[in-house]
Amino acid sequence: MCPDTARTDPHLDAAASASESSFAETALRLGGKSVEEARRTGAIDRADDNVEKLFQPQYQTANSPVHRAVWERRVPVDLFRAQSVDAAASIVEAMDASVDVVRRHRDAQTLVDEYGKTSETVLRELGDVGYWGFLVSRQYGGLEVPFRSFSAFITRMATIDPTVAGMASVHGCIGAVDPIQAFGTPAQKERFLPSLASGERLSGFALTEPNAGSDMTALRTRADRHGDDFLVTGEKLFITNVVPGRTIGLVCLVEEKPAVLICELPDVEDAHFQLKKYGLWALRQSYNQGIVFDRFRVPVENLLTPSRGNGLTIAYHGLNLGRISLCANAAGTMRMMMASMLPWARFRTTYGAAIARRELVRRRLARLAGLIVGCDALSAWCSTLIDLGYRGEMECIVAKIFGSEAQKEAAIELLMKTHGGRSFLHGHLFGDNVHEYLAPCIYEGEGEMLGMAFLKSLVKQHGTTFFEPVGRALAEMGVQRPRLGNPRHLWNLRRPLAAYAAWWVGRWVPGSAAPTPALPAALQAHVSFATTHLPRAAREISGMMRKHQLKLADRQCRMSEMSSRIQKLVVMLCTALYGAEQDDEIVHDAADILCQDLRRELTGERPTDRYYRQVTQLGESIVDGGFRSIADLEVDEILMPYKTTAGH
Repeated sequence: MCPDTARTDPHLDAAASASESSFAETALRLGGKSVEEARRTGAIDRADDNVEKLFQPQYQTANSPVHRAVWERRVPVDLFRAQSVDAAASIVEAMDASVDVVRRHRDAQTLVDEYGKTSETVLRELGDVGYWGFLVSRQYGGLEVPFRSFSAFITRMATIDPTVAGMASVHGCIGAVDPIQAFGTPAQKERFLPSLASGERLSGFALTEPNAGSDMTALRTRADRHGDDFLVTGEKLFITNVVPGRTIGLVCLVEEKPAVLICELPDVEDAHFQLKKYGLWALRQSYNQGIVFDRFRVPVENLLTPSRGNGLTIAYHGLNLGRISLCANAAGTMRMMMASMLPWARFRTTYGAAIARRELVRRRLARLAGLIVGCDALSAWCSTLIDLGYRGEMECIVAKIFGSEAQKEAAIELLMKTHGGRSFLHGHLFGDNVHEYLAPCIYEGEGEMLGMAFLKSLVKQHGTTFFEPVGRALAEMGVQRPRLGNPRHLWNLRRPLAAYAAWWVGRWVPGSAAPTPALPAALQAHVSFATTHLPRAAREISGMMRKHQLKLADRQCRMSEMSSRIQKLVVMLCTALYGAEQDDEIVHDAADILCQDLRRELTGERPTDRYYRQVTQLGESIVDGGFRSIADLEVDEILMPYKTTAGH
């Protein structure tokens, strides 16, 4: 190739710029994507890299449990176990008091105000007992609760009111609390955290815009420097927890780069700050509104400045905590569903017998128990990883996707179908909350999009190590695919191909799982299945990367399917270990049922008669009151009861 041609060849241009680009940007450019698409995707990838660098190497994604389970030949089983934690007396007291506040107002029917929103009285009383300071450092007036305890408490609170439980997550995980604690200066922490801990100022996080949702690079809201202040202009959309007088973390452009400003919203709207109200079926008991800024003044000292990266780094940081909380909330919400199904199943008769005796209803209850235990297992496990110092990116994505899909299935396939037509009555648990049950599939990241992000995190190191050198060599030759019959191609690719061949041959040596203590036989079988197939997935993933090469980013359906299979193995392993450690035979059986269901989804096997007997027996035990964690739950009265006396 002559020098003049080399200077204008797009592949060489891509290779030259790739040295300063992220893995995703490099792959897209070498694959022929436009500069704009590669740049935008690369910005997100670099933000992710910057978050990664905030964690110690041993706790980064490449050393996370899921990554190691796939890419190492020995699955680190102990890293998939949830740890228990004993909360301090002051924390237990605050949690009990918070539950009492919400239960008292629920029973008095004063939980919501005349607008149908959680009342200011409730929010204030929760602040008085420490509810809003659970995740704030003690130094600034909070309780500094371990996340393992916090997530379990979210489940408990969700059995009384999921909205109040969710508001704790919005405030502490994805609101202003986490950005300030993780990235604020001592002066910023001293200024903002005490009022956030007390609940004097609740918080939210303003990221989404009319044209910027999953694509964070499409931000248009900007903050221009004007003396000691920024003047903010732009519009935000779908912002939870925003009303006048609250505090938000605002993602905007400062000098054309994403940044985060802490904004204390004024007590009333004015010419510079307006709320954009719209009808929203979901989140009906909390405020979710748009914000329109027109030269809104924010002090320069409110700018958060991360040691690495920019505002996208800050935006990414708290998402994992919110994903765990979503899964924990689902576990509590599904308990409410089960508690409402049982009295109806005992009351409703068909052909002279209560439907609680019917195999289909018992199967639904058993399936619901499995989904609940799966959410319990994932939220406990991911919380443990957070407390240990892991980033937990892939693990928390698994929890979010499973939790949201489990809640959707529980609502539509189990709760609604069991209650039948009464599900659509005003005042019914399903009819009044169906949008609440579906919304988590979108919030904290839409499920399939997150599934692809999961796979991207999983393949990143492997791609950088083995596939990026091949891509660079091809770019230098001016081709996108090698011709192995061409001696020049083979010579230029000899080193990266030799390294990859050595890895590939090594993966044919059977792997093993770290030894585990004695487990119940059924659950041990699930652990063995998962620990056998997780390392095997490495060859399949690598084969997919080899087949599609630089076009893999366009194979979204294949990526989504592969991601889903690995996630199911992770859920199976985590749930089996969690179920085995619980002193409750019903939980053991529920974990076994869920793992059997997941295994059949992976293998395509049909249910056996033995499975149907087992699932029916579990459902019968639940009907008889065996699911202890719902024993104290109060349920809605049966709507439109019919007479059961003779002649009616």
